[in-house]
Order: sequence, then structure tokens, then C-alpha cells
Amino acid sequence: MINSVVEDWFEEVVHHDFNQLHVETGTGVPTAAIDTQFHAPSRLGERLTFELRVQSMGRSSVTLQIVAYCGEQKRLTSDSTLVFVDLSSGKPMPWTEAIRQHITVDNL
Repeated sequence: MINSVVEDWFEEVVHHDFNQLHVETGTGVPTAAIDTQFHAPSRLGERLTFELRVQSMGRSSVTLQIVAYCGEQKRLTSDSTLVFVDLSSGKPMPWTEAIRQHITVDNL
């Protein structure tokens, strides 16, 4: 579910879906670190609402926080760091301006 939220965010907010990143530009955003806390269990049939916030952005990385709620109850908090990489070499590379312009840090 967390990865799905990230993929949707890249498509809807960053305007670079994963197909465009992987196939068209040969780039990707693998997860370098993830820390997830589960605050309460979720059950089949419940609808969760996810919120994504950009915590920080570096030259080639971005740290995101995703929080899931069921109604008013917080179900999980996940902090993850993604790194923008060249898929052929696997090496980090600077964000393109076309991507950087759509990523704004929410906590400043």
C-alpha cells in the first residue's frame, strides 16, 4: 500500500509516472530506507485514507512521510527515503529540474 501511494504521488503530483521514469528515461526511485510504525490494526473491508508529506529533499534523494487513517484513527506512519538513480548503473543522480519543480517540502 505504501508503494502504491508513492507511485500515485509521482504520477499525480510529480507528473512522472513509474512507466515514464523506468521505460522512457531509464531512471527509478528505489527505497533506500523505510521505518513503519503500526498504531492500530486494520481489517478487511475498512477504507484507509493516506496522506503523503515531503519531509526533506536532497540532491538525489527525498524523504517522505506517509500516514494512514481509518476515519480519525491513525493506523500507520511510514518514513521512507527514496533515491533518484540511473537504472543502468544503479548510481544516484541529481533530480531533473522537471521533477524537482514539483516536489515541495511540506514541513518548512
